[in-house]
Amino acid sequence: MTEEPADSGARAENPPAPSGEHEPWSGPEQEPGSPPAPSRSRRVRRFRLAAWVALVLAAIVVGASVMWVNGPPTEAELREKAGLFNKDRLRIGVKTDTPGIAFQEQSGRRAFKGFDIQIAYLIAADLGYRPDKVDFLAIETEDRARMQALDANGRFVGVDLVVATFSVTRDRRENPSVGFSTPYLYTEQSVVTRSDYPGKITSLGQLENKKVCTLGTSTSETELARATRATVTAKNLISDCAAGLEVGEFDAMTTDAAILAGFVAESGGAFRHHDIALEKTEMWAVNAGSNKALRTLVDLALYRSYADPQDQRWEQAYQAYIDPLLPASPNVNVAQAEQPCALPPPVRRWPWERTLPVQDCPSR
Repeated sequence: MTEEPADSGARAENPPAPSGEHEPWSGPEQEPGSPPAPSRSRRVRRFRLAAWVALVLAAIVVGASVMWVNGPPTEAELREKAGLFNKDRLRIGVKTDTPGIAFQEQSGRRAFKGFDIQIAYLIAADLGYRPDKVDFLAIETEDRARMQALDANGRFVGVDLVVATFSVTRDRRENPSVGFSTPYLYTEQSVVTRSDYPGKITSLGQLENKKVCTLGTSTSETELARATRATVTAKNLISDCAAGLEVGEFDAMTTDAAILAGFVAESGGAFRHHDIALEKTEMWAVNAGSNKALRTLVDLALYRSYADPQDQRWEQAYQAYIDPLLPASPNVNVAQAEQPCALPPPVRRWPWERTLPVQDCPSR
């Protein structure tokens, strides 16, 4: 009798699976009602997806790191480059004789008041300086480009910024000592006469053969010389023009409407404001000189003021100092009542820090 192989019983208990069927699951038994375990192909796909996501995230992190290292400077780096670290006080050159814009009181604390003064405080605050850390120094028109102002002892000293009705022009932009910020006010040239002046002035050409006072080295002097052969007197202070006009030394004075409106309002009806409808817009900007880092920080302050709907400092300055001048200058475009559009300057920030909207600014 032939003997069976020793393992025949084992083979009988585990017969081979029928053709076309998969091997049964040999892992841990599943609980009744639990979802089926993932197949090997599904686990491979999940692994590949996870690896792909990890690679994408790594690429994003590397790219952001490269941009962070090689991109524009941070605000802190700009402060250091601008020389603001360990700088206790900020010197700003301003006008002192323009009512409503920048005026220094001659009594008491000799405080400075006006629209330009508030803009200077706005910028200083964003640079990290409280009002009591800001020194305002009197600066004349011809000294704005070289940023030299008079200190309390009557000596010329350099200033960090100039906020003094300084209009942007091509020639000034090409001056290496001038570094203009984005504009902070739009106005236009106008003319003021005494109230008894016969007729209405609608163009500079009507000042032919008249005695006219204006600011020396200003855009108004250039336009006046181009438009007429009037007898022109150039002064360093517009208040000197107003004083001469009042006593009959001049027939008229001309400069930016926002400057003249203050004198008209204070004249008590003695002066009359004329809109001459020049197409050219006067754009006032801050001069930071050759300090490019400081200029970028000034642009950042003006951009924040423009783009942040919660920041009403510019609007408050306009309402406090320019709005009150308007009734005395009817039908004159004294100044645009909205802050000029400002684009974000090149300052390095993480995407989640860029919370303010970016808008297209119309060209001027």
